[in-house]
Amino acid sequence: MNAKKSVFCKLYLCQILQLIIMKEKKGALSHLDDLEYGEILSQAINQIRTARVLIAKQISSSTQSVYWNLGRLLFERQLEEGYGSGVVKQLSIDLKTEFPDMGLSPRNLWDMKRFYERYYQAEAKLRQAVAVLPWGHNLLLINKLNDDSKIEFYANETLTKGWSRDLLLNAIKMDSYSQAQKQIKTHNFDQTLPTEHADYVNEVFKSTYNLGFLGITEPVKESELENRLIAKIRAFILELGKGFSFIGNQYRLEYNNKEYFVDMLFFHRGLRSLVAIELKIGNFKAEFVGKMNLYLSLLDRLEKSENENPSIGIILCADKDHLDVEIALQDINKPIGVAEYQLLLPKEELQTLVLNELNAVKKQKNLP
Repeated sequence: MNAKKSVFCKLYLCQILQLIIMKEKKGALSHLDDLEYGEILSQAINQIRTARVLIAKQISSSTQSVYWNLGRLLFERQLEEGYGSGVVKQLSIDLKTEFPDMGLSPRNLWDMKRFYERYYQAEAKLRQAVAVLPWGHNLLLINKLNDDSKIEFYANETLTKGWSRDLLLNAIKMDSYSQAQKQIKTHNFDQTLPTEHADYVNEVFKSTYNLGFLGITEPVKESELENRLIAKIRAFILELGKGFSFIGNQYRLEYNNKEYFVDMLFFHRGLRSLVAIELKIGNFKAEFVGKMNLYLSLLDRLEKSENENPSIGIILCADKDHLDVEIALQDINKPIGVAEYQLLLPKEELQTLVLNELNAVKKQKNLP
């Protein structure tokens, strides 16, 4: 598998190197400035990362297909832990002789049977979602959750945000599913964008973003909040979700001899849209919408390419009332969403998380 990844990555690198060679032949290589070279390097890195993600999904899908079929075999042969243990143990020994690198232990074979039993009667959407997850993620979902809708939610979130197994576990413990169900989306995407594009935008943006990674425990100014986000931009992009590329902060727009500055500007590859984010440390106010509407008009006029979709605005504030947001967005024709941010894990959730962990430890150690 590693050799296959290497081949794909080399192919992408060859494309980038060809670009450099062409410039060299024209005598341009020695004149490359830092910006041009930075663009070449950025493209090379993005190509390799994209290739690795695609290959990883293909590998996961193929592996899950094998595990699914082995699980079905055990299920159809009606092998159960207990009287069937001897058969599965011998099967493991013989399979490991033939395929020593596949991790075909008796425990794994029983897990494959559980995997098949859990999903063979499930809806196609759920089966498709878990089919491309890493095996460890699937075992975690099977062990922790019984509800199909919850499993589908966490599977899709994992795929969208690239969660590791540890991040998935934390999301389950924080009951992110219930939080998502409670949230009322405050935006006008359905009214300002074509249906298919609006559906995609709805999937990409959230009503609440957790900025706990900033470590802020005291009130801060908007400029300080922005500076901290810039310093930890990678973590912020991970919280936003997959597909975001950072363009700049305090992004300057000039029109009619006047200057305007967007707090943070991103581009989303899947949406093919510029995304402007305005940071507000207090409660939502209606005038925020008018300001964002102006920024989006300027971005569409000055920055948007012909093949790109309309720019999208997100107002990120400490608190919002969905009725206030609804009336403020009522006659706005630019796609704008209003989201809250959390600087720390809510006290109630933190207490629940700690208590659950303590109870789990006591149970493992048989403590009273």
